[in-house]
Amino acid sequence: MIYLDYSANTPVDESVLDIFCETERKLIGNANSKHIAGDAARNMQDEINKSIADLFHICEDEIIYTSGATESNNLAIRGIAHTMRHVGKHIITTPLEHSSVSAPLTALQEAGYEIDMVKIGTDGRVDMESLRSLLRKDTVLVTVCAVDSELGTIQPVKEIREALKDYPNCLLHIDATQAVGKIDVDFSLADTVSLSAHKFFGIIGSGLLYKKKGLVLEPIIYGGASTTIYRSGTPTVSLNKSLETALLLALKKQKERYDTVSGYNRYLRESFAKYPLVTVNSPDNTIPHILNISVKGVKGSVFQKALNEKGVCVSVKSACSTDNLPSRAVFAVSKNRKNALSSWRISLSHMTTEEELHEFINIFEMCYNELTNNC
Repeated sequence: MIYLDYSANTPVDESVLDIFCETERKLIGNANSKHIAGDAARNMQDEINKSIADLFHICEDEIIYTSGATESNNLAIRGIAHTMRHVGKHIITTPLEHSSVSAPLTALQEAGYEIDMVKIGTDGRVDMESLRSLLRKDTVLVTVCAVDSELGTIQPVKEIREALKDYPNCLLHIDATQAVGKIDVDFSLADTVSLSAHKFFGIIGSGLLYKKKGLVLEPIIYGGASTTIYRSGTPTVSLNKSLETALLLALKKQKERYDTVSGYNRYLRESFAKYPLVTVNSPDNTIPHILNISVKGVKGSVFQKALNEKGVCVSVKSACSTDNLPSRAVFAVSKNRKNALSSWRISLSHMTTEEELHEFINIFEMCYNELTNNC
């Protein structure tokens, strides 16, 4: 098997799994219990909070632990919309967002909120003039991904924050799921930031939401206080410890891993240039970990299936997207529906090897020749 779908999921790092098991065995008490075992769990949780807060230069009470970015995005978007509804019901987003952002926005739209879609340039970035033209006094939220999951485009978060300075009631949510561990993320630019551990070699089911101090959200899970009033449930100390470990490792080795993956990306781009029916959809200003291509005349799902039959794992759109629909991200950039229907995503990591990529190109050529025979 050649695995080229690291943006969908990364294998858990052994040290992350080890620390999870070690913590789970060591701490038998509920962190909310008022006894020795509970105190041990609570002390460990406090240490984790401080460590993660230091990593992102935020406050410990600005951290909300969640089951992953999907929950974090829902909590931020729905929580802000409901809390700010007395100010306005206008929200701005992009056509590049993950379904865990677009779906709650659709639900809000059905509940009477007005959702506007900002234009995307041919470089895959938010058109700042379009954003400025959409902003209104009743705009309560702008939600943007730091890195697009299909193209890998890095969004101008600092410029977006600057555009909101004259709109004090407008909050900014950043989905940093594909950014954390790959590029630096400045949490101070946003009011809320989401991330998920399984994108940087952590455990599936672990994530967090950064919520700026003073911001009030309406919870989506009610019950006991847990580590925060915004997300009830018994604190999962061992899972939070594994998240901390994965973050420490990913950020420590971020540059080294980035440089490795950059070389792999260059190799693939050079290789695909030899095939006249291939279009590279990922613009130049992207993270190297994601490379989106189309093969003219062949649906992305068909090419993905052919590769899968030969042992290669790639994605058509993001893993949580609906099949048989054109990629919204690719269409936004190319304005070509057929090209968007033909698109699929390769995603890389430092665990990818040169041997795997050479073999992948050989398999790709076989599939290319078979599927484009009549094109």
